[in-house]
Amino acid sequence: MASVLEPQTEPSAAHFSPRAPVGLLAGSGRFPFAFAEKAKSLNIPVVCVGIRHEASPDLIPLVERFYWAGLTRLGRMIRCMRKSGVRQAVMAGKIQKSRMNTPFRWLRYIPDLRALRFWFARRRKDNRDDSLLLGLIREFEADGICFVSALDLCPELLVKTGVLTKNAPSARELADIEFGWGLAREMGRLDVGQSVAVREQAVLAVEAIEGTDSAITRAGELCPRGGFTVVKVAKPQQDMRFDVPTVGVSTIETMKKAGAKILAIEAGRTIILDEADTVRLADEYGITIVARDG
Repeated sequence: MASVLEPQTEPSAAHFSPRAPVGLLAGSGRFPFAFAEKAKSLNIPVVCVGIRHEASPDLIPLVERFYWAGLTRLGRMIRCMRKSGVRQAVMAGKIQKSRMNTPFRWLRYIPDLRALRFWFARRRKDNRDDSLLLGLIREFEADGICFVSALDLCPELLVKTGVLTKNAPSARELADIEFGWGLAREMGRLDVGQSVAVREQAVLAVEAIEGTDSAITRAGELCPRGGFTVVKVAKPQQDMRFDVPTVGVSTIETMKKAGAKILAIEAGRTIILDEADTVRLADEYGITIVARDG
């Protein structure tokens, strides 16, 4: 019987070795690339299992071995890593969780036996992100594969405290940040989402299964005059092995289209991808990015 692991609030003390391959379970976005590029620069062999319809084939030349696996092909994911000698692995990248709510999902994403057993036979208190991902980690552990944080290899991706852009938030915007911060933290504690959009200390949108970009877009539709604040924080119980809050160029592009003006993120517990490009674009669009301590 699989039990739920206690979440880790700090990155584990992983030691990546050039002699041992590390597994990469890759979703979409830039994070898998950042990890693969860093590992390659350190001559650490990477065995990547890319989630089909999520991961990019552009990862293939950056890794030693690459395999595709469907979202519900858990047995294949584990077998690919085991036969390549992987004993330590990381998760990186986004998965569109809403895919699992499409009609005829079991026909669209035909699961293997391991996935069926995980979904129907393993006891979980619910199917929120933490419950599912911690249960997934336990499945890999049963086959001798231990998940650690990708940030142990790439700690430079975690944003540092301060105002990153040329413009600092105004007093009104600081009040919105403070107001949204507590709400976002509570949503994280409930494992609902990591982001909220607010204006004049009123909530416009709360992130749930749709993801941050869609929540920002919805806030823009509900506040056509723009000028709102987006707050994105880690969960109080954040396990740094997965689902770490992440922002980047695409976040700024979405904010620009929606009319958002402020992005407040948590220092030391939020990934900022391509930081120089992200900050440059924010300055170009007149968007303020501020990273504050939790």
